Amino acid sequence: MALSGMRGLSVFISEIRNCQNKEQERLRVDKELGNIRTRFKNEKGLTPYEKKKYVWKMLYIFMLGYDVDFGHMEAVSLISAPKYPEKQVGYLVTSCLLNENHDFLRLAINTVRNDIIGRNETFQCLALTLVGNIGGREFAESLAPDVQKLLISSSCRPLVKKKAALCLLRLVRKNPDVVNVDGWSDRMAQLLDERHVGVLTSSMSLFVSLVSNNHEAYWSCLPKCVKVLERLARNQDVPQEYTYYGIPSPWLQVKTLRALQYFPTIEDPNTRRALFEVLQRVLMGTDVVKNVNKNNASHAVLFEALALVMHLDAEKEMMSQCVALLGKFIAVREPNIRYLGLENMTRMLMVTDVQDIIKRHQAQIITSLKDPDISIRRRALDLLYAMCDTSNAKDIVEELLQYLGTAEFAMREELALKAAILAEKFAPDLSWYVDVILQLIDKAGDFVSDDIWFRVVQFVTNNEDLQPYAALKAREYLDKPAIHETMMKVSAYLLGEYSHLLARRPGCSPKEIFSIIHEKLPTVSTPTISILLSTYAKILMHSQPPDPELQNQIWAIFSKYETSIDAEIQQRAVEYFTLSKKGAALMDILAEMPKFPERESSLIKKAEDTEADTAELSAIKSRAQQQASNALVVTGQQPTNEPPQVTQLGMVKIPNINMENNHVDQEVAQTNGITGDVEPQNADILGDLLSPLAIEGPPGVSGTETLSEDGALALAPVGEQENAIKPMVDIAERFHALCVNDSGVLYEDPYVQIGIKAEWRGHQGRLVLFLGNKTTSSLDAVQAVILPPSHMKLELSSVPEVIPPRSQVQCPLEVVNLRPSRDVAVLDFSYKFGTNLVDNKLRIPAVLNKFFQPITLSAEEFFPQWRSLAAPPLKLQEVVRGVRPMSLGEMANLLNSLRLIVSPGLDPNANNLVASTTFYSESTRSMLCLVRIETDPADRTQLRMTVASGDPTLTLELKEFIKEQLISIPTASKPPVPQQPQPTTQPISSSDPGALLAGLL
Repeated sequence: MALSGMRGLSVFISEIRNCQNKEQERLRVDKELGNIRTRFKNEKGLTPYEKKKYVWKMLYIFMLGYDVDFGHMEAVSLISAPKYPEKQVGYLVTSCLLNENHDFLRLAINTVRNDIIGRNETFQCLALTLVGNIGGREFAESLAPDVQKLLISSSCRPLVKKKAALCLLRLVRKNPDVVNVDGWSDRMAQLLDERHVGVLTSSMSLFVSLVSNNHEAYWSCLPKCVKVLERLARNQDVPQEYTYYGIPSPWLQVKTLRALQYFPTIEDPNTRRALFEVLQRVLMGTDVVKNVNKNNASHAVLFEALALVMHLDAEKEMMSQCVALLGKFIAVREPNIRYLGLENMTRMLMVTDVQDIIKRHQAQIITSLKDPDISIRRRALDLLYAMCDTSNAKDIVEELLQYLGTAEFAMREELALKAAILAEKFAPDLSWYVDVILQLIDKAGDFVSDDIWFRVVQFVTNNEDLQPYAALKAREYLDKPAIHETMMKVSAYLLGEYSHLLARRPGCSPKEIFSIIHEKLPTVSTPTISILLSTYAKILMHSQPPDPELQNQIWAIFSKYETSIDAEIQQRAVEYFTLSKKGAALMDILAEMPKFPERESSLIKKAEDTEADTAELSAIKSRAQQQASNALVVTGQQPTNEPPQVTQLGMVKIPNINMENNHVDQEVAQTNGITGDVEPQNADILGDLLSPLAIEGPPGVSGTETLSEDGALALAPVGEQENAIKPMVDIAERFHALCVNDSGVLYEDPYVQIGIKAEWRGHQGRLVLFLGNKTTSSLDAVQAVILPPSHMKLELSSVPEVIPPRSQVQCPLEVVNLRPSRDVAVLDFSYKFGTNLVDNKLRIPAVLNKFFQPITLSAEEFFPQWRSLAAPPLKLQEVVRGVRPMSLGEMANLLNSLRLIVSPGLDPNANNLVASTTFYSESTRSMLCLVRIETDPADRTQLRMTVASGDPTLTLELKEFIKEQLISIPTASKPPVPQQPQPTTQPISSSDPGALLAGLL
């Protein structure tokens, strides 16, 4: 683009580049925008040169990231200019500033059409570029036929044809229902005969898009594609400018090979033979060389050829040749080639008769587990998992166990799960399986899911010959000075059931078993204590007639836990203490667990699902899931006359019903950006609702109490609400708690519970709304609408109109922060239960501090930044009065909970606090924020606060946000909210979605 001669534009760009900081740049931009706006108001006095210059300036300001909300009409008007310089800037600025739904684009359709059907090739290219970039529906309806005519015209030059093909491709992708391509098979065959490689490449991109939607209509084009490959493979008639490092147009080869993969098979023997000759030439002619660029091009063609070979299910000889080639690639030094070799070898396993050939490279694949690149290690793990069978299971599992001790934490969970699946699937005998699982738990207990040790218990229970061996191995692991808690659980369970089978072995008497287990009691958590109490009762049962000393020790433990604050532990202690006094009858009451009914393993089911999913199927599934509703319904409804269904290993799990109501304020706030702990698809915030405590049928409505004043604070100021159904929780308190935590309950009434679990990364966030029906009747007319503030972009997945009884709907909510603001989004949630229509407007806790990323600064980093932000509006100071009295430590904890990290020692005054964080939004990107709070030890109700950042709006909003937190701090003690008459037993409520998963099992 030629900008010579526009001195004003050059001077403006120089001035922008010479600005010392962001504020100077903003002031200069605002000044220029004001000048442009003034000149555009007097448009009659503008010359074409001046209008062009000002539109160029608008484009440059837009590229700097500033909003340009005027001058669009002037840009569109330049499209109809007769000269190229004005027309060029008009097309360019229009495509950048306007989207497909902008009203001004309708004014330009006729001008664009005239340029397309005109004879000026330069204007045709400009018009096609605009249509391809915008690709709107109106453009497709009005201009697609003209673009099609231009593409098949014999009088057009190749440059225009290339742009026409890519423009039509964009319109087909964007508006497939508008662009009519019926009967295009013959035209595409004609385009594939094109001799110009550039036009052929663009046409092939269009062909790939068309054939992916309907391959049946393009069978006549298949031989043409094979001829294109033959031409390229023999390097016939390929100009030098399309040859890349000696490879004839690798881009065209890749596109052609990919297009052929959409056809299920090739019936014509001549075409099939010609294609296999080309593939053979590609396989034989590809090798690893030192030139990286040539490697990339040749291997792009090679791996697409391998995919086509697998798709066509070629002869075994060619398959063997492919595996040998991949075996060579996984041994080279270049990590990208190793990665692709492992990935494609995993795909080759889907083809029959090559698994034995791949096994020859098992040693090299195992070596890849120790590669420095984690992505290569993951692909090696996937390949070992896929190639495992009864012949090599022991070797592979032993290698995985050995690698488990040194693997990084990011891989250990997947590694443990796959080792457990392989051990169960290909175990030569059950004792080996028990050894493998116990080693897994010992080496990576934190990453072994409960399903794994549940499955071990099931095998041991159902196989009497295995019970003494399993109990002995569990006894051996207890001798270790420190064992993982999961090992403690499985060992306690096995010894409680089968320790009597070891009674004659040294060190295995009931008293010795009890002593070694009881030594570990102080180190375990509450759920494990429940299992240990059951173990003590079983040991006492197996030692009938009882040893008085052992009996007194166990009774003392039961008596101690009879007053436990945990309801589950208390109930077990009371019941076991009473049952243990039954004498010989105890043996009948606490007899061994019966055999479990034979059922398919949940782990094996996972393995089969994984094996059935190729990369292509996974992509198809993900696209289908995106097109369907993202709301997932997890129902616990059971048939009326059938016994409750037992889930996988459900009978093995000892239930943990925690009656304690842990307050949401006691949760520890997650660090912004950490996503490992957030599993929205599995987290069940309403696990307690699937118990028999659910409300039966729609009760009559009683009471007309209004919302408490505190509860009203959590509602958006959109008018008074009068619902007959009152919330069971303090809505304002829940909202304030979720402002500093990432999961918890937002709203709850007798029929519905709404929970939230969120993860935040930069200026984006993902929240999952858990909408739970607590009743045994359906909730009808369910609606959830997000009312977003102007500074935020929110997208909520569709919500079903009916929530089944005792079930839960998970609705993902995507959040994008555009600019700093303290305004909050509102969830307008309504439903109908019986004759009651309930409507609530709840604030969504997507507040300012959710977009903070804590950062700790040293004195060398802090003070230069602090001095550079010297004056308002970048640095603001205010004396805040009416602060709730608190110690300096409490204030530091409050700031830390808001993701403002306090840096001790930076301020020489011990009564002052200095904090820092990074704020993320689309407008500011990452912006450093600095805070200084000066307190008065003699008067804790006032302080002086100074806030600084590189954005004036952010500085003001952050100052006011912190001020609100200091003056109005949510407290835990609130007056009770009037409630509806309910059953005497309240459903269990918890603030942590993950903590209630045990209720489902």
